[in-house]
Amino acid sequence: MKLVLLGVNHKTAPLELRERLAIPPQQLGAAMRRLVLRPGVREGMIVSTCNRVEVLACQEQNGNALEEHALVHFLHEYFSVPAAEIEPHVYEYRERDAVHHLFRVASSLDSMVVGEPQILGQVKESYSIGREVGAVHSELDGLLQRAFTVAKKVRTETQIGDSTVSVASVAVDLARKIFGSLEGKCVMLVGAGKMSELAARHLLHHGAGSLMVTNRTYDRAALLAAEYNGEAVPFEEMHVVADRADIVITSTGSPEPIILPEHGQKWMHKRRGRPMFFIDTAVPRDVHPAMNKLDGVFVYDMDDLQQVAAGNMAQRNIEAEQAEQIVAEEVERFQQRLQTLDAVPAMLALQRSLEEMRQNEMRRARSRLAGLNEEQVAAVEALTRGLVNKILHAPLQGLKSAAREGNVQAIETALKLFLPDGNGNAAGKEPGKKD
Repeated sequence: MKLVLLGVNHKTAPLELRERLAIPPQQLGAAMRRLVLRPGVREGMIVSTCNRVEVLACQEQNGNALEEHALVHFLHEYFSVPAAEIEPHVYEYRERDAVHHLFRVASSLDSMVVGEPQILGQVKESYSIGREVGAVHSELDGLLQRAFTVAKKVRTETQIGDSTVSVASVAVDLARKIFGSLEGKCVMLVGAGKMSELAARHLLHHGAGSLMVTNRTYDRAALLAAEYNGEAVPFEEMHVVADRADIVITSTGSPEPIILPEHGQKWMHKRRGRPMFFIDTAVPRDVHPAMNKLDGVFVYDMDDLQQVAAGNMAQRNIEAEQAEQIVAEEVERFQQRLQTLDAVPAMLALQRSLEEMRQNEMRRARSRLAGLNEEQVAAVEALTRGLVNKILHAPLQGLKSAAREGNVQAIETALKLFLPDGNGNAAGKEPGKKD
């Protein structure tokens, strides 16, 4: 198998280029069909996400110059993007390095957020489409199945995905710890900043029941509320209705805090002590720091959230070191398996040749064995088979060892020693000639 992986990702290419190279899921099958029509490409798969576009292919072992650069030509032609714009951003891996890269991608070690779970699902989806259209079969199938096993092992044996690392996801985790469940909780958005909108979206996605939106410009509040099937509240009424909210996310441009301890006291009295969670994404802060002193009130500003996220990221980096070691070990195991498979034809040829010799000798001795009964003939058969197996043991072990070490010359030498014509035919027998 001649394995090649070509691609661009968030580390090598700007977003503008990645957008031009992205392939929608509904077009992946057709793209893979075109890929395997390239000269010299036996199997192929494409992974396309917001952060990467990668082409993985098995190519002919002894391809010509055109086939050697088939994947590069595919990128240029399929996307109609000039080579000069793509090539500075393309990375290429071959053989062992391609396996290593694929295992890292599937295990989320090459992601923008290390440990995020989405990439494994995206690789599996590409694999399924590739199988469906016939672009992925024998060789890539085995490689991809191994990549999925490695990714599962990384998830099982490390805690790389246990801690969240984005501000929005940290906010969701903290809210879950405070309330136990987000089911039916009311979220209030004060201001319409991008960070607060993202946090609100995460909370609603994870079970929060309703959304209120207030903004100095009411039309903006109404537009955002409509997008999430929520309720728009006039800004001047914010303090009147805020007690209905379990989670308040703020992002105004006010130079002074707009939520003060006296507001919190009134709200907590109306709520009969039920907790309130404030996510303050504004700089300067919208929520007065003294609010944190009230019973049942939990306030996190951007510094708090980023510290939690940074701490989680540091923990992920520690886990990532262990995950990298797992991947390296699995790459080594996969390579050994490939090398062992390379020796299988030689081992089978050797076994077949010696078995043919044994059977020929048994046929020649048939007349001399005519006086033996069935049990005695079976004993002779067993004796000769045992001798062949003993003779084969050392050469087969040597071939396996040579394969593990990648010693192709030793495999070829063994074939010449035991199979002089080098084609799986025993010494003293002409190919195709019966005794």
